[in-house]
Amino acid sequence: MNNKLKEKVDVLPEAPGVYIYKDAQGKVIYIGKAKSLKKRVQSYFTRYLSDKTQALVSQIRDIEYITSPSESQAQLLEASLIKNKLPRYNISLKDDKSFPLIRITDEKYPVVSICRRKKVSANKKDKSIYFGPYTNAKLLRQALKVIRQIFGFRSCKKLPKSPCLYFRLKLCPGPCAGNISPRRYKEIIKDIRMFLESRYEDLVKNLSHKMNQAAKEKSFEGAAKIRDQITALGAINREKPYFAAIDESEGLKKLIGLANLPVRIEAFDISNISGKEATGSMVSFYKGIPDKNNYRRFRIKTVRGIDDYAMLREVVHRRYLRLKEEKSPLPDLILIDGGKQHLLAARDELKKLELALPIVSIAKEEENIYIKDRPEPIKLSEDTPALNLIRKVRDEAHRFARKYHQLLHKKKILEE
Repeated sequence: MNNKLKEKVDVLPEAPGVYIYKDAQGKVIYIGKAKSLKKRVQSYFTRYLSDKTQALVSQIRDIEYITSPSESQAQLLEASLIKNKLPRYNISLKDDKSFPLIRITDEKYPVVSICRRKKVSANKKDKSIYFGPYTNAKLLRQALKVIRQIFGFRSCKKLPKSPCLYFRLKLCPGPCAGNISPRRYKEIIKDIRMFLESRYEDLVKNLSHKMNQAAKEKSFEGAAKIRDQITALGAINREKPYFAAIDESEGLKKLIGLANLPVRIEAFDISNISGKEATGSMVSFYKGIPDKNNYRRFRIKTVRGIDDYAMLREVVHRRYLRLKEEKSPLPDLILIDGGKQHLLAARDELKKLELALPIVSIAKEEENIYIKDRPEPIKLSEDTPALNLIRKVRDEAHRFARKYHQLLHKKKILEE
């Protein structure tokens, strides 16, 4: 390895992504994915290599890389780049019979699925679109799961007569129920194709245009759904992998015994110093990711002195009375920063509003989790995905409440 290459390898990040090898003419000769770019690329120059790999390394004169928030997403990017560049040392990935592919069928409501080989028919030409091949089937299933969470698509071979579980879980738009037109469904397929081609910027621009158009047409529910898709796409391109957020949501669903994934979580916290400038905050998480456009602040109006329970009652009542009157979508789970009495206070307000919403609380010190109808709290181990999500939401609610409280406190000092 010459000095130029060594310098490039030394500064590679220890992050997931795709590495690109080029020869003396600047031509791409190999593309690979890695969980850690630095460790993977270093291994080419520090370990025993097969004759084939040695031949590759002898041709490397330059290295480029593209970081990715997860190894799963890196695999999608790797396959897309290989398809476009056709590097001569990526022979194995050109063999569609060896590794899984993603197939999108050519029909009125296309099916999205994983297959092992392209469909061959003697009577009819296969007009399906294929993506891949992909070297790791587990990572591919994980990536497709994320795509389904964001966009939703049909996976059944034959349209059933009534909607299936995927429709009820909001993972399929329900063409079998006539819930979506062929034109609108094919727009979803177009978005999925852009995702698989790693054209994230183009995809976000396309969705933003659709969201604005829906808002102009006063289709506010449709605009909100597209907004959530943009939020999710932004999340998977940040440092925290979106895939981990989904695992945390599934863990929380099992812990609490929810019927569906807690897609939308709203969390409350109260902040005051000796009862002065008391404030409440509500943060909103969508699919495990902060959705700051839906954060809310509350100045306490009806409570005097120090009474956290009464303040919490006021904030919870105001929030869900408004949603109920506006007939707006309700959250899948409510999280309260506090102990059992805080949980009971919030539940009482929901009962008054005749709302049966799942609700839990987490105590500050021991981090015990209190759930409806369970006399004893739940104590989770430190590395439990469900606890990670609860902590993340609770800490954000606390941060947001403190920030607002400090703002009001400073404002009062300036006025004195």
